[in-house]
Amino acid sequence: MKNPTGLTVHSKSRYLEISFDDGASFNIPFELLRVYSPSAEVKGHGPGQEVLQVGKRDVAMTNLEPVGNYAVKPTFDDGHNSGLYTWDYLYDLGARLEHHWADYLKRLEAAGFAGDSGREPGTVLPGAAAKAHGCGHHH
Repeated sequence: MKNPTGLTVHSKSRYLEISFDDGASFNIPFELLRVYSPSAEVKGHGPGQEVLQVGKRDVAMTNLEPVGNYAVKPTFDDGHNSGLYTWDYLYDLGARLEHHWADYLKRLEAAGFAGDSGREPGTVLPGAAAKAHGCGHHH
């Protein structure tokens, strides 16, 4: 497991800077962190249940709290705060940033958004219900 040696939230430029004990260092945009949240709300409860996040271009991080010695839990200004980002997950997001970004844009296009229009603030998925709290399942 890789361990972080530095973690800086750059609020104005909207990215998380994280460095690791193997010498790697990454700048991960808040938007990417938000749309790849490891929460059930985004990932769903199994393969194929992922929920495409749209309208997150200008999302901001309002808080970042440590979770034990293995993860951080960000709060975003759209109210999302249920994702636990492990060090390994953050490392993967940083190391494969271009891959994740291309995949995100491809999924937006597949949902019917031209170019990167699905990233515009206020955008909603066609047929999406009004903003609900939680993941929508009854547990």
